Amino acid sequence: MKMKRTRNLSALKTATLWLVLSSPLVAEEGGAGHYIPGAMGTLIDTPPTKPGWVAEPIYMHYSGSASISRAFPKAGLLTTGLEASSDAAMLGAFYTFEPKVLGAHYTIGAFLPFVSIEVTGAVSSALGQRQRTDSVTGLGDISFIPAMLAWKSASWQFDALLTFYAPTGDYEVGRLANPGLNYWTIDPTIGFNYNNEKTGFNCALHTGITLNTENNDTYYQSGSVLHSEASVTQLLPLGKGYLGIGANAFLYEQVTGDRGAGATLGSFASSSVGIGPALSYILPLGKKTLVTEVKWIPEQDTKRRLEGDGIWVKVAFQF
Repeated sequence: MKMKRTRNLSALKTATLWLVLSSPLVAEEGGAGHYIPGAMGTLIDTPPTKPGWVAEPIYMHYSGSASISRAFPKAGLLTTGLEASSDAAMLGAFYTFEPKVLGAHYTIGAFLPFVSIEVTGAVSSALGQRQRTDSVTGLGDISFIPAMLAWKSASWQFDALLTFYAPTGDYEVGRLANPGLNYWTIDPTIGFNYNNEKTGFNCALHTGITLNTENNDTYYQSGSVLHSEASVTQLLPLGKGYLGIGANAFLYEQVTGDRGAGATLGSFASSSVGIGPALSYILPLGKKTLVTEVKWIPEQDTKRRLEGDGIWVKVAFQF
């Protein structure tokens, strides 16, 4: 079974790729970091190696909750019993240049996210606790990828990329639900992908670290997070394309504590792991390729974060 188009196809995260979203997950300030587990873990997320454009629309749904006994800092507030859900639509675009850089295929890209968030929690004040629900819809924090490098050698591909998350989303102190996080994040990531063109077996591993600036409105600087994602996929001929059956797992570990005048709960370091199934379909269209993917990633062994489920739907069109 030949899978050359499979290995060439892709788009990045989500962002990775994001990813880009301001989801209500909990870790760092308010529990929400820019990197969303599941953003870069499978075949569709592998940096492209074919010159030209890749368009990648993504839909992501997350819902989760935390124990009433656990307090979280959020937008300048102290909250307990958080329950949150978000729906996000992201539009990504990438361009791979013909000339190589340092012997690698060189790609640039960006993601534009639109986010709908609803958060419920008990808010602490001098008068005690009050249950409150906030919801908002709007533009999230845009991510830019000025450098995405991919080195290919036989069945192996080695990747290095640098993602910037810009505070473009709406943000208000004292509001539980915010489309933006109000600070910059830099996320360098490295990894590899193995794709056997004869058997259709694929596996990938990518690891990065998020480096955050301070939220100038709350004087809160979220700690750095180490994130790793791995996947295995078996591609099988189906119709005019290939069906991919596999699994995606992640490790999310905060490696430095939160700090700043607004970090009233101390370092508040968090962690989480997750694993779930992933289904994909790869359809060659002459010199173009269309890939779709659906995956579900439930979180487990979560500390100082909401614990819930993430559902991803991704489409990548290479032309």
